Parts: sequence; structure tokens; C-alpha cells
Amino acid sequence: MSLQAQINLRTRKLGVLIRDARMAARKTLSETAKAIGVTPATLRAYEEGRKSSSLPELEVLAYYLDLPIQHFWSHEALSDDASRTAPINLTALAALRHRIIGTILRQKRLQASISLKALALETSIAHGKLTAYEMGEKPIPLAELEAVLTILGGRVETFFDQNGPVGKWMNEQQAIQEFLQLPLELRAFVCMPVNRPYLELASNLSMLSTEKLRSVAEGLLDITL
Repeated sequence: MSLQAQINLRTRKLGVLIRDARMAARKTLSETAKAIGVTPATLRAYEEGRKSSSLPELEVLAYYLDLPIQHFWSHEALSDDASRTAPINLTALAALRHRIIGTILRQKRLQASISLKALALETSIAHGKLTAYEMGEKPIPLAELEAVLTILGGRVETFFDQNGPVGKWMNEQQAIQEFLQLPLELRAFVCMPVNRPYLELASNLSMLSTEKLRSVAEGLLDITL
């Protein structure tokens, strides 16, 4: 295959990946083109494989669509990933979360052996409102939730979504932030595939009891002496 044929093939493949990424992110052609600084006609030419995007445009596109730039060198379609393409009813999700928070709040109140009447007196929140909060019939304002927790004890973080789509996203964002707080040289070490065995070893060692760790250390000393 000639070099020009390879360029044409790569341009068409890149176009497929660009369109797939945009569709998976549920972005329109116009808004995506505006985000990366090109006209809709130019972006359409990219997607149809008639023209190739530049690397900076691809970098901005990856940032805008919130995906690794390595996707544009992959062979997998994001639209095949149901977790990315399935629409989420955020209104229904929020309503469900209100009910879950109400249930957790009621459990905490019962564990603290505090009646609704007593809690209402302590927080100056009407008895009826507290009942509605616990039943999930009414969303509890964050400031009031924090006030209730000062009486019942506990942290608002325990109410964060953990298993739903928003919760998973929050956990991913937290993990990213914690990774970015590591020293640069440590981040570089973690990102090198060749160092994965060392990371797995460290993870396994972290789960051992003190006695087990002492035994491992003594064994290593015996080997080296």
C-alpha cells in the first residue's frame, strides 16, 4: 500500500472514530464544531473522512468529549458501550436519591433514639417537613441536612451517591484528583506499564496484617543475609 493510500485510510478511520465519539457523548455537530474552533462543514468533512483534523484539534475534541485521546488510535467504538450511550433520566434519578437520603436519615434518627418531635425542636425545622424529608416526598435542602446531622451525628459525605451513575462519576473524579495530588515523579512511575507488578505487590502487601508483614520482612532478611 502506498503512503498516500495509508494516509487516506487513516483519515477515513479517524473520521469514523471522531463521529462515534461525538455521538456517544450525545453532542451535536454544530456545538462540537464550535467547541474545537472549526465550522460544522469542516467537522463534517473530518467525520466523513474527506479531511483530517490536526493533533491540537483532536486534543481539544478529546477534552471537550471527556475521553482519552488514545481513543483515536483504538479499534473500539464508544457507541457500543451501553454505559456511555444509554440516556439517563436525571429527574428520575434525583427523585430516587431523595427517597434514599430520606431512608438513611430516618435510620440515623432511629439509631440516635431521637423522635421527630425532638428533632424538630432541636433544629427548628417543622415536624411535617422532617416527615416529608424522611419519606422522600420532599427534597431536603443541603443546609438543613447538615443542621440535622449536627444533632444526629455523622457527615454529609455518607449520604453521597456511591453506586449510581452519578456516584460512579464522583468516585472517578475523586480518584483523578487524588492521583493529580501525587508528586510528579510518582505519577510517572504509576503510569508506566512496566511498573505494574510493583504496584500490584504494594497493593497485596497493604492488605497483609502486621504479623504477616513482619514474617515477610524476616524472610527477606534471611534471604539477603
